[in-house]
Amino acid sequence: MTKSTTKLIIQIPCFNEAETLGITLDALPKSVPGVDRVEVLIIDDGSVDDTAIVAKNWGVDHVVSLGANRGLARAFMAGLEASLKAGADIIVNTDADNQYCADDIPKLVQPILLRQSEIVVGARPIDQIRDFSPAKKVLQKFGSWVVRLASDTNIPDAPSGFRAFSRDAALQMNVFNEYTYTLETIIQAGQKGIPITWVPIRTNGYLRPSRLVKSIPSYIRRSIFTILRIFLAYKPLRFFLMAGSVPFTLGFLLSVRWVFLFFSGTPRSHVPSLILAAITILVGVQLWILGLVADVLSVNRKLLEEIQVRSRRADIDAEILARTTETNS
Repeated sequence: MTKSTTKLIIQIPCFNEAETLGITLDALPKSVPGVDRVEVLIIDDGSVDDTAIVAKNWGVDHVVSLGANRGLARAFMAGLEASLKAGADIIVNTDADNQYCADDIPKLVQPILLRQSEIVVGARPIDQIRDFSPAKKVLQKFGSWVVRLASDTNIPDAPSGFRAFSRDAALQMNVFNEYTYTLETIIQAGQKGIPITWVPIRTNGYLRPSRLVKSIPSYIRRSIFTILRIFLAYKPLRFFLMAGSVPFTLGFLLSVRWVFLFFSGTPRSHVPSLILAAITILVGVQLWILGLVADVLSVNRKLLEEIQVRSRRADIDAEILARTTETNS
């Protein structure tokens, strides 16, 4: 009987990372306890520098070229797809700027090897990172709190890109947001019941400024839009119930005020207040109804995702089988 082997693929999305990619690759572990084979996959997201040459000279196992720059989220998903087709049992995602300490990869994959979790997120010591401004630290913590609320998980560092996926978890991932994949994948895990946990990790000194955080106002705007969009997609009923409660409560209080004034014998009719109360109550009820409709539509989305996972699994298994047969022959 042939003993099954465990393959770990470390994927690195790259966009013009020629200056830092070599440092990141040199730091990667050649072996990991509990893993039989470690491979490296580079996603070249339309780089116009020597990123591809650096990867080739280092001798990486796989290179995926997207041709044009399609953004971090698309590069991440392309990496997952390619890693699955290459037969990965575990996929680790890390950054090309050497932000994350590669020596923590064994710690990152350990919960998956022990079958304690399917996704593991590396939580950075946010308060100790000197390169983070006070405003960015506050935003990181606030964003992570919102993600915990939306996903019913306990991940303390949701924006961290240093994370590990089991094969089954990677098959179920879908990223619709073009800005980043970090928040959405955690919420998906919580919604789909995929076991997810976190481990504390270390960080290295920053070799270049963040490309996602070009400015604090831009980061705030993009983060708020991303979080709202995620709430609308994965928690529509809760979102619209919360949104509808604001005008409904205001209308209810205005109605109570009008009733009190009416029975107190005030000479004024306060008709404008009554009209405003009716409008705000109506807006609140309409938002609640919209939430119910969106919640019903989300059921269809879940069914489509299940069909997609089955199709993706069948296609990938067929490709791996065909490659294995070709190799053996």
